[in-house]
Amino acid sequence: MNWLAIAPGRVNLIGEHTDYNGLPVLPMALDRDVRIEFAVADGPVVRLDSPLARLDTFAFQLKRPIEAADQGHWSNYVRAAANGLLEHGVPLKQGIEGTVTGDVPIASGLSSSSALVVASALALLKANGVEVAGASETTGGPASSTRAQPEPALSPRSPVAPISRLELATLMARAERFVGLEGGGMDQAACLHGAEGHALRIDFEPLRVTPVAVPEGWRWVVASSLVRAEKSRGARDAYNERAGQCREALAVLGSVFANDASVTAERDRPGVAPVSYRDLIADGDVDGLLERTRRILPPALFRRFRHVVTEGRRVALAEVAMREADMRGFGDLMVRSHESLRDDYAVSTSELDEIVTVALEAGAAGARLTGAGFGGCAVALCDAPTMGPVMDALSERFYGPRLSRPPSREEMFAAKPSGGARVRIRDSSGGGL
Repeated sequence: MNWLAIAPGRVNLIGEHTDYNGLPVLPMALDRDVRIEFAVADGPVVRLDSPLARLDTFAFQLKRPIEAADQGHWSNYVRAAANGLLEHGVPLKQGIEGTVTGDVPIASGLSSSSALVVASALALLKANGVEVAGASETTGGPASSTRAQPEPALSPRSPVAPISRLELATLMARAERFVGLEGGGMDQAACLHGAEGHALRIDFEPLRVTPVAVPEGWRWVVASSLVRAEKSRGARDAYNERAGQCREALAVLGSVFANDASVTAERDRPGVAPVSYRDLIADGDVDGLLERTRRILPPALFRRFRHVVTEGRRVALAEVAMREADMRGFGDLMVRSHESLRDDYAVSTSELDEIVTVALEAGAAGARLTGAGFGGCAVALCDAPTMGPVMDALSERFYGPRLSRPPSREEMFAAKPSGGARVRIRDSSGGGL
């Protein structure tokens, strides 16, 4: 019997570089996905190939420790999933063999890598009879607007115990660090909890996912900068450097504010970790916090810190704007997010800046880079009458001079909020049952 593991990419609407700092994000799962058509292998081995360019055939044994391939090799994302499951105590006595396809543009900041990690995990769990609890395998995830329950800390599992989507998202976020990237948990949570017609407010420590309905008339345009954002390669060090700077800023402030009751109130509870970004902004006075920290932190650390705390506030405001169908308010927050990513976090590029400018001048309500930056894509918010003119302007003014042709469907497309990752039976005609 052949199976199909399907995992969507994601586009982050607002909340960039906040997840690994414990602050919320607001992405949506894309209507584009990574797919693994697989059969259960005869023994603990993974064998996968792909017709996609630059993805060569590979195989590895399911035994600890999983050995990494060369840096940048695509198999490391599959190995990451296997390694994470094995380290968590999931017995992988059966492997998978099959083919990887998909239409999430690679190295575009749309989480094709995390989609491959999640699809690989789902395929391996299916091959070993481990149930993924929390949603039907055929519906693609929860569609309710109720808040997901906090997940307890991960611990070794019984061989027959089901694994929840929240637990799997947390596990795969940790597992993906196998490739050497100090990421947070947004991508995996968005992939596993996608809900049609909804964005996702994702909170951390513990992981919680809250679907937020996207207003009926809102449209999203995703546009590639034509610069690859390969976090497993050139951009990895720059990404990790910023994560380290955020930790350094927090360590400095934690020492300075050690006796400050307004900061330490959250830490008075038993078992609470040292000061966090969430502690620092708990009283809501972000402007006052920035005034205090400007005098304490070196300029570079202060700029990184300022982006993180103001971006966390923008997520909260953006969720309110989306619930109230305030397109102009949401769009303004996107623009401010992009400016902060450009000026304070220094992850934008001239190409991303140009896409944002063209989209706004053509009538988009808002636009910003999406994903880690260093290339990749921008996302623009439009209404239905404006979407066509925005795409036309980008085609003419951004892509025309660079490509001498209209952009492909991988380079620019309209995106819709999609359902989450799932596994289904693959029938002989290529469809799902």
